[in-house]
Amino acid sequence: MEDIISKLIEFRKERDWEQFHTPKDLAISISLEASELLENFQWKDSQNTVEQNLPQIKEELADVLIYAMYLAHDLNIDIKEAIQSKIEKNKEKYPVGKAFGSNKKYSEL
Repeated sequence: MEDIISKLIEFRKERDWEQFHTPKDLAISISLEASELLENFQWKDSQNTVEQNLPQIKEELADVLIYAMYLAHDLNIDIKEAIQSKIEKNKEKYPVGKAFGSNKKYSEL
């Protein structure tokens, strides 16, 4: 993961884009790219969409992840630690005995 982040930071630095990548603007960009990802699925059957639009889905997902990595880097957030911490938190909120096979929110279990 560190190798990918280093490549992203180098790419951004070569273009002098750090000046545009404020935390606010990176968060906005994550949301915008996530919306572009969603457009691939709007008004369509999920399975057919994946089969027909996988290359576009892949690109939009990469955009979301790239902006998220920039934001994590700039805010000194360890992505692995943040994800591991969230998994542990979700284990408490969604215990297997209550959440197995259910799509209910933790407050409804």
